[in-house]
Amino acid sequence: MSGEDIRGKNREILEALFRKLPSGVGSSRRDFRLGAGELKRVLEEGAGWALTRGYGTGEDRAHMEADGCIPGADPSRVSDRALERGRGQLGTVGSGNHFVEVGRVRELFDREASEAMGLEEGMATVLIHTGSRGLGHQVCSDFISVMIKAARAHGIELPDRQLCCAPVESREGRDYLAAMAGAANFAFVNRQMITHWTREAFSELFGAAGARLELVYDVCHNIAKLETHSVQGRATRLCVHRKGATRAFPPGHREVPERYRPVGQPVLVPGDMGRCSYVLAGTQAGYEETFGSACHGAGRVMSRKQAKKAAGGRSIARELEEKGVLVKGASRATLVEEISDAYKDVNDVVEVLHRAGIARKVAKLEPLVVIKG
Repeated sequence: MSGEDIRGKNREILEALFRKLPSGVGSSRRDFRLGAGELKRVLEEGAGWALTRGYGTGEDRAHMEADGCIPGADPSRVSDRALERGRGQLGTVGSGNHFVEVGRVRELFDREASEAMGLEEGMATVLIHTGSRGLGHQVCSDFISVMIKAARAHGIELPDRQLCCAPVESREGRDYLAAMAGAANFAFVNRQMITHWTREAFSELFGAAGARLELVYDVCHNIAKLETHSVQGRATRLCVHRKGATRAFPPGHREVPERYRPVGQPVLVPGDMGRCSYVLAGTQAGYEETFGSACHGAGRVMSRKQAKKAAGGRSIARELEEKGVLVKGASRATLVEEISDAYKDVNDVVEVLHRAGIARKVAKLEPLVVIKG
């Protein structure tokens, strides 16, 4: 399916996705709500839970970080409040910078990598950015007080309370990793459900061609993972924190899907709803210098308060439509907080990644239809 197909039905796509994918603060689904027992299975099984129930295929799972399931999840370490917040939120986009963006491949930079990823110039694309919703937020909130006490107990001085922490092998550290793994698995399922309902929307509009949307990659962001890396020439087990970052493993790495192993892991770097986004590939140099990490977005240059002030009196939706981008948000507040001016130019950010060898450019994606929370 091409970007021109999208342009011909962009308004219908916008409305269909907005109907099928609840978005915004506290958004939930009326048509899909799990009991406590089933939700705990989601936390344990990750994407496998969705796939065994017909929400996707094994081909999807082959193109997910960690096969769509972070090991070691323990739902008993997730509070009842967190579980309750997550019960009705699978298949929802959320708020802030989370989005579903329909667009097209504007430019290709690496022929071998783009062919491996199935990307062609002019091809229609869907980019999904969301995570563990209220469940993950509550897990974080629950453990802040735990970690503040743990830091004190373990003699860790904190320059800032937000840097509260505990040794990885401590009881508090193990409990948090187990709860966080469950939240990450919830996020895998959430994105898979959104993928499923996006395919439904496209199938209704484009027939069989719409139902064949193929998953390029599903990668975590904002997570800590236990990984083995070389430190001073020795294989060392590390807890790698990727906050505002995403994994970017190199060619040949055994955790990169076989299809991508010759070219490196796909790395997704969203920009903003008025400019563009990128697909990159991990490199060996980046793996050695950053423990296999890259940024997972352009990054803000304005706070949300500053963005609201800058957008005062402007019609953001109309401005974007004049640029050829249809956008719909759960509220006007979201659109003004997420104006392009609030973000660095992703073209510049990606050029730095590319020239530094942290990740190399594969494809540039142009937005056409955007759903914001």
